[in-house]
Amino acid sequence: MATLLEKVQTLISANMHEMVDKALETNSVAVMKQYIRDAEKNLDELEDAAATVGGEVKSMERKYKEYKKKADQLDRNIDALLMQGKADLARAAQNELNSARRLQEQYHEQWVRQQREYESLLNARLKLQAKLQTIRQEQKELEALMRLAKSKETTVKAIKSLDDLMGVGDADIARLGESIRNRLDKASAHSEMYADRLDNQMDAALGSAELDLQLEERKRRLGLSEAPALTVDDSEEAEATME
Repeated sequence: MATLLEKVQTLISANMHEMVDKALETNSVAVMKQYIRDAEKNLDELEDAAATVGGEVKSMERKYKEYKKKADQLDRNIDALLMQGKADLARAAQNELNSARRLQEQYHEQWVRQQREYESLLNARLKLQAKLQTIRQEQKELEALMRLAKSKETTVKAIKSLDDLMGVGDADIARLGESIRNRLDKASAHSEMYADRLDNQMDAALGSAELDLQLEERKRRLGLSEAPALTVDDSEEAEATME
């Protein structure tokens, strides 16, 4: 029983500042949750122990009253026996009375001691319940603050990222954009150059063909153009005409 009371006393006297310091070190309220779990477990054990001791108190009280009643009855019987001159019976009753008085005193002492222990257990239970209630409330508040702190940290991180994009990030993006534009300008220049070259080639080709046609026409007018050689189809057509 003393071990249980020591555990309960430790929980009751637990320093809130120490728990908060540990929570700050670990950035978590797990230390308070563990305290609550330990306290709830010990509270259950304390209630069981209190119920057991309370039952013993009632038993000691009942035994004390039984032996007191018996001793009081024996005391009256001894007086009656002595009045009747029955010394031997009175002597035996006196011996039984002495034994009953001893047991009466023993049960009374046990009753009183158990009653004090029972009251101590009840007081410890009330204190532990009150401490638990306080810790539960503190835990909820600290968890809410922890969530708020994490939210703030996330916000600060996001803002810092935006600062990077708007600060140093702008120069990097600008440099990348300039590189892309330079590549585009170079490609455009190559495209224009190849287009001009193709246009010139087409012009040259078309120009030569037109000149050849003009010269051939001039040769025909001058009678300098040779008659074109007859093809197989042309020969067959000529023979068919002559027939």
